[in-house]
Amino acid sequence: MTDTTGRRRFAEEARGERPDLALLCLLIAAEADPGLDERGFDAVQIELDDLAGQLPALGRHAAPRLWAEALADLLGGRHGFRGSPADYRRLESSLLDEVLRRRRGLPILLSVVWLEVARRAGAPVYGVALPGHFVVGFGDPYGQHVLADPFDGGRPISEEEAGLLVAGATGTPLSATAFSPAEPLEIVLRILNNIRAWAAARPERSGVQLWAVELSLLLPSHPARLRYERAELLVERGEFARGARELEEYAEVIAPVEPDVAETVRHQARAARALLN
Repeated sequence: MTDTTGRRRFAEEARGERPDLALLCLLIAAEADPGLDERGFDAVQIELDDLAGQLPALGRHAAPRLWAEALADLLGGRHGFRGSPADYRRLESSLLDEVLRRRRGLPILLSVVWLEVARRAGAPVYGVALPGHFVVGFGDPYGQHVLADPFDGGRPISEEEAGLLVAGATGTPLSATAFSPAEPLEIVLRILNNIRAWAAARPERSGVQLWAVELSLLLPSHPARLRYERAELLVERGEFARGARELEEYAEVIAPVEPDVAETVRHQARAARALLN
């Protein structure tokens, strides 16, 4: 799959009425591994279907606790899906096909596995994008529900425990809205943010940071500052003309609200163009 084909498909899926979370995650993975093709995509979908088929037939109206226990027993217990601190140091921990292969990953990718398997089995499941830690919920997010932590093998956690977990990691208390269901595109943007952060700490992997930024920009909603990040990366990678042009375009966008910042960006653009001479 070429970059152009994959990115066109990513953009189309992201703008669809019901974006397919698993497919979008696979299209991200294909950026990291151009050898991941349709056969690889199908293999992942088949494995998710197979895992779902191993769950007991509980029915959508079964108690949320029963669904949470069934997923924890299957994925965390029998198949050994979970995470460890070392997983934060690996790009593979953010790639769905690799997480399925290794049974290891970041909280959000393990949660994607939980979500996709549970959804296929008919469970009332949703993602919960806590600051610094992603978990899943079963049941009615605004009524009776149970939270589970896939990074810890599916261990059930209370909202109070989740609050303590987040406070320990970020130093800030949780608001009630933090437990609202996360939409697929919100999950995808957070995955790409994780990849960007991983690559930003490794200057030799600026190419990874660039494709993560460029995929983020294909989402219908994204931070405008990503355009500036892409322009900076282009300049850093020696694409001075393209980087300068994008810096100038970004400066025009922000000039009405941040004229001083816009002038600084224009100065950067001029410096980048000077490198062409």
